[in-house]
Amino acid sequence: MRTEKLKLENFKMNYPLEKIAPLEKILFVDIETTGFTAKSSCLYLIGTAYYTDGCWYVKQWFAENYEEEKEVLKAFFTFAASYTHLVHFNGNNFDLPYLTQKCAQYELPYNFDSYEGIDLYKRVSPYKFFLNVPNCKQKTLETFMGINRQDIYNGGELISIYHLYVKQPDDFNYRLLLLHNSDDMKGMLELIPLLSYYDLFNEPIRAKKVQANSYQDYHGNDRHELLMKIELPSLLPKSLSTFSNGCYFTAEGKDGILKVPLYDEEMKYFYSNYKDYYYLPMEDVAMHKSVATFVDKAHRTQACASNCYTRKYSSYLPQWDILVEPFFKRDYKSKELFFELTDERKQDRELFAKYASYILNKMANTY
Repeated sequence: MRTEKLKLENFKMNYPLEKIAPLEKILFVDIETTGFTAKSSCLYLIGTAYYTDGCWYVKQWFAENYEEEKEVLKAFFTFAASYTHLVHFNGNNFDLPYLTQKCAQYELPYNFDSYEGIDLYKRVSPYKFFLNVPNCKQKTLETFMGINRQDIYNGGELISIYHLYVKQPDDFNYRLLLLHNSDDMKGMLELIPLLSYYDLFNEPIRAKKVQANSYQDYHGNDRHELLMKIELPSLLPKSLSTFSNGCYFTAEGKDGILKVPLYDEEMKYFYSNYKDYYYLPMEDVAMHKSVATFVDKAHRTQACASNCYTRKYSSYLPQWDILVEPFFKRDYKSKELFFELTDERKQDRELFAKYASYILNKMANTY
């Protein structure tokens, strides 16, 4: 087994990773194998990245032949014992299960039960639509972030190179195999700022300014919108803008602008306990029986679920679930829900911060 250690000169982490755990307790990990299943393939390289003495380092354990994978496993787990958090890219689906199965194969007493995990792929992939990328493969995200790699191979292409190295060891192929893994490790470190997009949807947002705007759409129709200027929880590494569900969002750095359509029209509030109401056809409203008893029987009927409502003209904001109550609808069968923008709510910054997070998550989940 051969061990390599590389100091990453002048590398600066552009994300407050220490809010997750002390940097000295966080270990990045990536493995290289000759296949996808532990029973029928060989583990030939484990790479790590870690922080110590104010610098980031890459450390790798390389099996020079098939028989050394057990030694590689033992060296890695011995080194990892002092860490509490593991960072990986899609490691929940591949790296960690593979290593666990290899340990069982060799009856080694190692597992990942005591570690907290941060899977970059799982944290970023739900927001692919916002990033406007075709997929969330590591190299795709590296291109999005402007990260340049020296390595030109993929893991599959290196399998034959490793088999050749086992038969005929040479320094050139050895360096090729290590370079791919070290570029993966360095790429993972440089992708950490993508966690800012995860934070955008999972940490509190602050509403700095909320106002109603009027504008004319493409067809010259008068429209109204709610404009929210918001402060994001983390600094975005790249600006973004997107449109979904009639809402528009743009952000740069820690500042974002969210525009939501505002509807000035008459909507209906439906009473759930319709058996306690009469429907008055002439007025087109429902009235509680305690009051409607005095209405002429010829001008009232027993209310049903579809006509047990009161009508109100006001300003409304959309919601796709019951976030704010009471909620209004245009018609009984309508799936669109709304809540009234009252004068009191216009002053409620906490509500709008909650609403902004709600809208952003709805936009993300549309695709």
